[in-house]
This record gives sequence, structure tokens and C-alpha cells, in this order.
Amino acid sequence: MGKYPVSAAKEKELLDVMDGLGIHEEDLEEQFIRGSGKGGQKINTSANCVRLKHLPSGLEVRCQADRSLSMNRFLARRALCEKVENEQQGKESKQEQEREKIRRQKRRRSKRAKEKILADKKAVSEKKSLRKKVLIDKKKDEN
Repeated sequence: MGKYPVSAAKEKELLDVMDGLGIHEEDLEEQFIRGSGKGGQKINTSANCVRLKHLPSGLEVRCQADRSLSMNRFLARRALCEKVENEQQGKESKQEQEREKIRRQKRRRSKRAKEKILADKKAVSEKKSLRKKVLIDKKKDEN
């Protein structure tokens, strides 16, 4: 069994990513601290929260996602790799692209765009109104 409580394939994948990004174990400063939040007595007595700092870049990650310390160590390394990758790639990173997409979606439409949308809606409405069945008034037909 490996260093972390995950499959050998996942552990190898993490090590490959760390190697590719230039993150070495000796560059990491690891601390185990007491977590916070839900958990009551258990959270207050055990130090299973992992604080991982990458010394060359100064990036820091805290992980308390799991009850297991060794699993938190693995998850903290994975999160640190993502953070370092985002730092290196800048705007091209997946997270940044996702943020930009949401920003564009939430942005207010220009006046011209609103007018165009309303004009299209009106055209569709008129087209649909022509599809309505015509009610023939029988009294007028008899006269």
C-alpha cells in the first residue's frame, strides 16, 4: 500500500502532476492543526486538518474535507497542485474560464441588445397570434 489511503493509480497520478508542475516534497511545509466547524468533541481533540504551504510560490492550502488525516494530506496536495497550475496558467486555467463565463452570463445587457430581444419577442408573438382559430359569429352569417 502507498503513502495515502487511495488507489495506487490515483497516487501515481498525483505524483505525476506534482512532478509536472515542479512541486517537490522538500518544498512543502506541512502542519497538522485542529479543525473548525461541525464535529463537536472529535474536532476539538484531534488535529486532522492539514495546512500545506508551497515555499517557492508562497501558496497555501488548508484541507479538512475528510475525517482521516492521511486522506486530508492527499486532498491538500491535490488542491495545492490545482492552485499552482492556476497560478502558472493565469487566464487560461479552467477555473478562470468558468469564472469568466459566469461573469459574462450575469452581466447586464446593453440597451441595444434589450431592444433587439424585445423586437424578436414581439415578432414571434404576432406570428403566433396569426395561428389562432378564427371564431365565426353565426348570427352575422345568417343575416
